[in-house]
Amino acid sequence: MKQSLILYILIGMCLIGIHIKGYSQENKGVFNHIALSVYDLKKSASFYQEILQLDTIPEPFKIGKHAWFEIASGFSLHLIADATEIKAHNRSTHICFSVASIDDFIDRLANSGIVYYNVQNEPGKVGTRVDGVKQLYIKDPDGYWIEVNNEQR
Repeated sequence: MKQSLILYILIGMCLIGIHIKGYSQENKGVFNHIALSVYDLKKSASFYQEILQLDTIPEPFKIGKHAWFEIASGFSLHLIADATEIKAHNRSTHICFSVASIDDFIDRLANSGIVYYNVQNEPGKVGTRVDGVKQLYIKDPDGYWIEVNNEQR
């Protein structure tokens, strides 16, 4: 009798553990979008569309204060026109995009007069990570840092 009771308790604990694990998996947070506060929505939207070549997606609010861009399947960048000034940002806080060709991207930057930097903050230089991935950093019109690299996944 005592062994049966212990067995039933162990089975019950296992079943509860499975249920709790499944519950936590179903209720974890899932990435949806990034929102950036911008000073000049038209200027910022143009940058993300022309320089980073992001596709626009329908803007649900329709009040002229937002622009939405697809950054990956099911993920978006949300620009909100509510900044009262342009502030300095730390490069450690950045968004990263990968491109097929760093050289082609540099040509686009040159044609637009945008300065790029390596990780040592040297203008006009591309860095190479220890894994061979080339990377550079640029700023958007509001001073947000963006890393661009040629990492292929």
